[in-house]
Amino acid sequence: MKLQQLLSYTRKAVDEYQMIQEGDHIAVGISGGKDSLTLLYALHGLQRFYPQRFELSAVTVDLGYEECDFTAVTELCQELGVPYHIVKTDIAHILFDERKEPNPCSLCAKMRKGALNQEVKKMGCNKVAYAHHKDDIVETMLLSLFFEGRFYSFSPKSYLDRMELTVIRPMMFVDEADVIGFQHKFELPVVRSRCPIDGFTKRQYAKDLIRELNRDNPGVKQRMFTAILNGNIQGWPPRVPHVR
Repeated sequence: MKLQQLLSYTRKAVDEYQMIQEGDHIAVGISGGKDSLTLLYALHGLQRFYPQRFELSAVTVDLGYEECDFTAVTELCQELGVPYHIVKTDIAHILFDERKEPNPCSLCAKMRKGALNQEVKKMGCNKVAYAHHKDDIVETMLLSLFFEGRFYSFSPKSYLDRMELTVIRPMMFVDEADVIGFQHKFELPVVRSRCPIDGFTKRQYAKDLIRELNRDNPGVKQRMFTAILNGNIQGWPPRVPHVR
């Protein structure tokens, strides 16, 4: 995927769900993975020409795995001129050494988001951007159907009352396959996940299932995504037609 195509998808999401307003200070949550680094490129590129001016910062919640080195990410942020913050935590130690959690994903996500949001507020940001893409949205819908019995997926934009923060997901129209292509084309400095259960989660199950369904029924993933966009899901903001 070319940078121009990434910017086009990002602009579409930002415009249709009114994610960015004049004077916003947006923190990009950087895990070190391909998705968050692609989002950093996308918002940095958008910043150059978007009619509403906004500030950009980046922040990483370091879970405490000794093998994780964010030096290359730091250098990328310096190259792009984006302020970068790393929050040191003991989340990995708490989950796997102290609590020995057999199913840590939910608690890990809660702790990561808590640490991220606190740092974002300290940085003076009013918005935080998550790197969820189209595949994440469809996977979440399937997981919600299977394990909660409801048709749901996370919103493109939501407001956190307690933190007084707005969460935005500017890559919602980007396919994961395109992110992988962008990663290779731009040689993104990906920091490999050290989580011991990475690849063995319910989300991975949903990802594999969608891949199989889409192989047997070409286009089914896109149709599921369209159903989500048109599904009047509670909490989703109204969609404004994208006019250029």
